[in-house]
Amino acid sequence: MARPWALCVAPLLDVTDRHCRFFHRLLAPAARVYTEMVTTGALLYGDAARHLDFSEEEHPVALQLGGSEPADLAQAAKLGERWGYDEINLNCGCPSERVQKGAFGACLMAEPKLVADCVRAMQDAVSVPVTVKHRIGLDDGVAYGFVRDFVGTLHAAGCRVFIVHARNAVLKGLSPKENRDIPPLRYDVALQLKADFPDCTIVLNGGIVEVDAATAHLAAFDGIMLGRAAWHQPRILSALQQVLDPSVPVPDDEAVIEAMMAYAGRQVARGVPLRFVARPMLDMMSGVPGARRWRQMLSDAALLARNEPELLRQAFGALSLGQARI
Repeated sequence: MARPWALCVAPLLDVTDRHCRFFHRLLAPAARVYTEMVTTGALLYGDAARHLDFSEEEHPVALQLGGSEPADLAQAAKLGERWGYDEINLNCGCPSERVQKGAFGACLMAEPKLVADCVRAMQDAVSVPVTVKHRIGLDDGVAYGFVRDFVGTLHAAGCRVFIVHARNAVLKGLSPKENRDIPPLRYDVALQLKADFPDCTIVLNGGIVEVDAATAHLAAFDGIMLGRAAWHQPRILSALQQVLDPSVPVPDDEAVIEAMMAYAGRQVARGVPLRFVARPMLDMMSGVPGARRWRQMLSDAALLARNEPELLRQAFGALSLGQARI
């Protein structure tokens, strides 16, 4: 895939952990995957390895950071580069109350000069790309000049990759879930950014759930980022991988199951419960006859408690047999 940000999987809190990223990598061998947002405090004062460890197969993989102190972000970015991440991404789009209390996430869009200082500090600290994920506005503001000036300030600081979630962030009155659905999508704003900053990589995020629509967006933008669609219909990643580069082989379901069994075996041997590895696979068979049985088996607490990776193969067999082979 010639465009490095052509197909990206969004950072989703409590979703895109290392097991999910390994799974998504199998489905789309050339996609770029992102970690959950990790706060600078968690890395600098907590268990850094727990947040940063990943499998080599995940490359290219980006670390998304949450924070607003340039020095702390620079130090956290250094840790990320040392761990082997291919990109450091700054979260300027999360609208949750927890993030607001920490004065970062989407509320940073109101302080572009501070964000520029953060970007410069990280760029000075690492050699990998420093990128920014942001919204197109805050609350009920719809003036294009707001996001244009935000991007322009970061452009002057040297940032050249912007992941644009084409909705406003409503900081008061809407939950994070509602913020993904209620503020209207305004793809035209992202298109205007693409026109006004032609030397930048503009990746579109938000509301992309169908292959045809995603393909159309790929003709207008440098890349697309899928969030919930990748979680609820994972095989969309494979379909888009094939659209972008048919020469890249995509494993069939059986090959994915076998690879995930081998991976699960390694993780269980390290003390990781099988349920963590199986969780991102629950909707893998969405739309396939027998998918309900697949999901039931991979959600069954008693079966998962055995920590036997063979459960994945058994659930796959139940698709065609119509009953569990246990």
